[in-house]
Amino acid sequence: MTTLTLSDILEDLQVAEHGLHKFERRYWLSSEHFYELYSHGLLDDGEHGEEFAEWAGHYKLWAKRQSALKQISDERVTALKQQNTPLLRLRPAEPFLTVRS
Repeated sequence: MTTLTLSDILEDLQVAEHGLHKFERRYWLSSEHFYELYSHGLLDDGEHGEEFAEWAGHYKLWAKRQSALKQISDERVTALKQQNTPLLRLRPAEPFLTVRS
């Protein structure tokens, strides 16, 4: 099990997005479309195998961290709604999430 803070998640997202944009500019293809083609074995990766593996790695990291960010945010909203006040008090906090490695 690994503990991720919100800062960890956001930093990983930034790194992953930088990598995704690099390949999207190079190949003129969204990472979502690329990953769909890649994961179904539809790309000839003989010449670009290492690049495609790196691109897929960035995409998988991005997807995992997006999911973690959504989970933290959903939990935060649930906690806020339990305040039972007319207006919700949103204060800074550093949430964390324990995930399976």
